[in-house]
Amino acid sequence: MVVTCVVCAGALVVALLLGAAFGGEPLTLAEAFTADTPASAILFSLRIPRVALAALVGAALAASGSTLQALMRNPLADPFVLGVSGGAALGATIALALGVTSLAALPGLSAVSILALFGAFAATLLVMSIGRLAGRGSPHTTLLAGVIFNAFALAAIIFIKALVAPDRVGEVLFWLAGSLGYEQPTTLWATGAVQVLALGMMWTLSGRLNLLTLGDEDAASLGVDVARTRTLLLLAASLSVSAAVALSGLVGFVGLLVPHLARMVLGPDQRLLLPASALLGAAFLVLADLGARMLFRVFHTEPPVGVITALLGGPAFLLLLLRRANQP
Repeated sequence: MVVTCVVCAGALVVALLLGAAFGGEPLTLAEAFTADTPASAILFSLRIPRVALAALVGAALAASGSTLQALMRNPLADPFVLGVSGGAALGATIALALGVTSLAALPGLSAVSILALFGAFAATLLVMSIGRLAGRGSPHTTLLAGVIFNAFALAAIIFIKALVAPDRVGEVLFWLAGSLGYEQPTTLWATGAVQVLALGMMWTLSGRLNLLTLGDEDAASLGVDVARTRTLLLLAASLSVSAAVALSGLVGFVGLLVPHLARMVLGPDQRLLLPASALLGAAFLVLADLGARMLFRVFHTEPPVGVITALLGGPAFLLLLLRRANQP
């Protein structure tokens, strides 16, 4: 386990160094580490905060995806399955449609991020409550409730887009595609603290999660409090994803593809798979964001990182499915 985590951490370190060293504007080390130079400002004020944000978001999405796939016993479950994407998108769309840009109470976060965070977590609590009432906490009922809520949120977003001014429609679409900005250090530290708490809870419960994959009755017979463990895992995953999407928008395929790849190599043990997924997810999104920034040199515009992850993750996931289908 230690060797695997060290290798994954090494991959993340390499990705972080590449993300900080390269981008839309070329830098030299001498200029970057000279005080009061444009290169130094670009490195320390722009690139390092953005790379840190990409790592936090990637780790949150991949670790939550690994947890939810095991918890739902469904390999197609992703971090947005509990209505997180629908709630976050609806909250952000309302903020953009109203033209609200900032809230004095929380100067470190934009109004879009705050409403997206509120919408994501509120939607998750609603979906979990429906799953508990309709199916006594069954993962399949919760999964279905999340799918239905996301469909409802999509319809509401389309309705709002039809009413807002055309110049704001572009802002809504850009946020929905998933993009990384340049957050303040206080925001990054606060997000990091939230992720440490959420991912720490998921990893602490990873042994019980392994037992839950055997089925509720078998897990209960082995001493697991099924309802409490499932609730804590759902809350931890939802908190992690909500904090991530509030800052990045809807970045797809990270939480679906990375856990699949890690599981193929490392096996299904969540005690190892969860930290490995977090490290590899962080590295994957840092490199995807680097690719988006490098494309600025070619197209003189930067595509949303969610587009890059979809272009990379979609074909890769299809290849995984075909490979599995062709195995004897």
